[in-house]
Amino acid sequence: MKRKKTFREKLADDKDFPRVQPLAGGMAKRFGEGTIVLPSAREVDALMRRAKKGKLITINQIRDHLAARHDADMACPIVTGIHARIAAGAAGEDEADGKKRITPYWRTLKSGGELNEKYPGGLEGQAHRLVGEGHDVVQRGKKLVIEDYERALVQLD
Repeated sequence: MKRKKTFREKLADDKDFPRVQPLAGGMAKRFGEGTIVLPSAREVDALMRRAKKGKLITINQIRDHLAARHDADMACPIVTGIHARIAAGAAGEDEADGKKRITPYWRTLKSGGELNEKYPGGLEGQAHRLVGEGHDVVQRGKKLVIEDYERALVQLD
């Protein structure tokens, strides 16, 4: 039986990413003509690491930065989200092994400042870490979001 890869192994395996290609299929129907970058997990991880204590970053900021870096019209929302999850999982594995310097995945938010239930520790774990860093977590409907998250966003160049 084949062994399941760890998140760290997935993070280290670039496969054939990053890759820029023309928009096709359903993506072309939804977004029109242009190009899309499929980023590597390590690229996403490196951008997540730029959110220092007290700062936040959103998946959309990461996508915008990657699109500009690769001279593409957009970065794939699906691949970018999957790779953010891989980076978070690898950080969770590192933390479980006692490492102190890990990717601060809890500072990476979904659009609108929403917390990500798929990160290690779930919504409660992410909220606890963010409150500990001085952010206000509020409930909006069924979602947990950071109040006024825009004020704490990292500026990516």
